[in-house]
Amino acid sequence: MQFSPLGNSGISVSRVCLGTMTWGTQNNQEDADAQIEYALSEGINFFDTAEMYSVPPTAESYGKTETIIGNWIERNPSRRKEIILATKIAGFGLPYIRNASPITGKTVVEAIDSSLARLKTDYIDLYQLHWPNRTSPHFAKHRPNHINFSRVDAAKESEGMLDILIALDQCIKEGKIRHFGLSDDTPWGINEFVRLSEIHGLAKPVSIQNEFSLLHAKDWPYLIENCVHQDVAYLPWSPLATGSLTGKYVGGARPEGSRWSYAQRHGLFRDSELAEQAVIAYLEVAKKHGISPATLALAWCNQVDGVTSTIIGATTLDQLKENIDAFKTPLSDEIMADIMAVYKQYPMPF
Repeated sequence: MQFSPLGNSGISVSRVCLGTMTWGTQNNQEDADAQIEYALSEGINFFDTAEMYSVPPTAESYGKTETIIGNWIERNPSRRKEIILATKIAGFGLPYIRNASPITGKTVVEAIDSSLARLKTDYIDLYQLHWPNRTSPHFAKHRPNHINFSRVDAAKESEGMLDILIALDQCIKEGKIRHFGLSDDTPWGINEFVRLSEIHGLAKPVSIQNEFSLLHAKDWPYLIENCVHQDVAYLPWSPLATGSLTGKYVGGARPEGSRWSYAQRHGLFRDSELAEQAVIAYLEVAKKHGISPATLALAWCNQVDGVTSTIIGATTLDQLKENIDAFKTPLSDEIMADIMAVYKQYPMPF
């Protein structure tokens, strides 16, 4: 297993991060225990979760994934040090989480204390803001004019960010969390947090996780360049585009128990005609070179300059093994060229 610095944190994390959002709905405690043990045996030390999980998010599934991880930690207290544990505070919009309130300094403290209790640990290595209070151009909101940035009160947003920063910094000083990061944010969001942290002598964000895959690479090059020069780790999530890059949804297929067989909070916006055409083309590239579609997509993501650690997930141990193996052998120049030929045809298919 290869490792990379987690931004400016001083922490080294595996190039593969184990995502856990299926634990509690699609996977039970026994499944999760097996995945944890296998990931650790493969050298993975980075685990990502969120208070909102498991998915799809519901009042009933809220906190289940953290609880499952906490159960493992409670049974294996001496092994807590083997894991760089990341979790996230949910933002506004979910009525069963703090009455759908936005993220504030006050709710940060409340959420951290609740996560610590569920995770059965004294500290969280990386605490992330799951999405910003303002509307950001993620989850199919990245087309021109979908969001009116000109109407955003930047001063008010900045004031809210400072309130959050002060609370995060205090939690770091108290030892509840070691570092903080962002999620589903933008270059302006990154840079405003960095600016405020520098002006006020507060903790700086060390990472950001955004959706990134062959079907959704909008963060290249501008946001990723920003991350490199601000020393903020870039953590792609959904590198298989919720499984679609494996080809399992081609032709309208919905395998039982798969992600797309469940109702999605934002709908199946990734299920577009162009996206299916792109997937079929990538399947042909994988077939030509004798590798699996999952290996093609994951290895490509790992080879994008500026990527720190790719967040993967699986519902079966066999899937997890295949996904981890994808990071062991770099793709050749010939394969990368064939991938880019397809990418140029379908740069933004959903």
